[in-house]
Amino acid sequence: MPTTVTSKGQVTIPKPIRDRLGIKPGTRVAFSLDKDGRAFILAEGAERPLTSRFEHLRGTATTRLSTDEIMALTRGDAA
Repeated sequence: MPTTVTSKGQVTIPKPIRDRLGIKPGTRVAFSLDKDGRAFILAEGAERPLTSRFEHLRGTATTRLSTDEIMALTRGDAA
């Protein structure tokens, strides 16, 4: 969703983005830069987005299988 920066350095945040972030008139926002150059906008009190879309899944997969059993399943060796 491209937007244009005005001569005063202002931009209009597109409505779908405002809705998703809960930004309403008067909401304070903060900007954050990542090491790789990405910029983030955060509504006041919001947490910074995860660095990876998969990061929230870390540690959630549990199984009673051993590593060898998982590898066998991966290779198609399991009966």
